[in-house]
Amino acid sequence: MSNDTIAKISKKFLRDLPNWEMAPVPACLGGDVRSLTFCCKPGHSLTFGYKCLRDVKLKEIGMDPQEFIKIKEDFSQKHQWDYNETCFGSLSYCCMRQGGCTRRDIALARRYPNQSYEEALAEYYRLKRILNNEILSKAKNQEKVLPFLEICE
Repeated sequence: MSNDTIAKISKKFLRDLPNWEMAPVPACLGGDVRSLTFCCKPGHSLTFGYKCLRDVKLKEIGMDPQEFIKIKEDFSQKHQWDYNETCFGSLSYCCMRQGGCTRRDIALARRYPNQSYEEALAEYYRLKRILNNEILSKAKNQEKVLPFLEICE
């Protein structure tokens, strides 16, 4: 992400996560388009649906919900992230909650059994950052996403 882009985003909308500095807060809390990587699966009712901005963000980047689902589910299969314990059956739909999430944390422990919780969470955020790039690189409105694409390894 360019320094100009970072300078334009209020710090209240950024979080430093393990393996992802200056990550966006969730879309429902005002996060930028990168927050789509933490969004729920379209087509399901949400507890906080009244403040969900996922569909607004998808429209902003020029992506339909079905394409979004395909990207997340392909990513999930590639990284062995499909788990019934999680909301919507995949870690790719899980949020950024740093304080812990029972469903996500059970899936992380199963997926990364030889790692500490902190190591597994760091790997989760590293892969979420890569998922971010996969989502944004397939957006139709590239002018909206180019400032937010990051170099990920």
